Amino acid sequence: MARNGTKPRKTKTQSFYDRIAEIHNITLKLNGYRASVAKFLHSLDLNVNKDSVVLDAGCGTGLVALGFYDAGYKPAKTVALDLSSGSLKLAMEQFKKDKKTKSKKIVPVQGNVLHLPFDDETFDVVFSCGVLEYVPLDDGLREMSRVLKPTGRLVFIPVKPGFVGSVLEFLYNFKIHPLESVRSSAKRYFNIIGRYKFPPVEPISWSKAIFVLEKK
Repeated sequence: MARNGTKPRKTKTQSFYDRIAEIHNITLKLNGYRASVAKFLHSLDLNVNKDSVVLDAGCGTGLVALGFYDAGYKPAKTVALDLSSGSLKLAMEQFKKDKKTKSKKIVPVQGNVLHLPFDDETFDVVFSCGVLEYVPLDDGLREMSRVLKPTGRLVFIPVKPGFVGSVLEFLYNFKIHPLESVRSSAKRYFNIIGRYKFPPVEPISWSKAIFVLEKK
């Protein structure tokens, strides 16, 4: 709440995603992003168990969280955080409909990735997909490091430079971070465990890169 008791004004990004949540969700379904994310996450050893707490930082309409549960992970709790209330509402609706997703263990939180409303060292795993393009990269990575437990892992899926990335940059009004900048910023707070690529036949590979980072 604002100091004068009125609701704070929505940011441009928040208003934009509130308006396009439904269309954005349909586009991601048609592109098969969920299956690609699930296959990739299944290949990782994230050490998630019945006591683990996970954060989807900038969950959007829930694609990464859905892929996470499709991959067979069963944490104690998943926090789905997003700036857009419209996207967050749609994500929770999808979680409740999905048989593999334990919606009762998913907690929705509306918030900003630069000011995560959580204590230090809260999470075992954090995901971030196509979010830090809207904020200063170093600030976003530092904040995600803050809320991770020691040696906790960040699965970071940024938009990569290229033709498709440039089109998305124009349509969604964000700024792509050069991959060298991602690497150099990440090294301040994390050990880079792996740099991966989605298979070129999968549409998500046209616009996304993948980094698996471990908190120092």
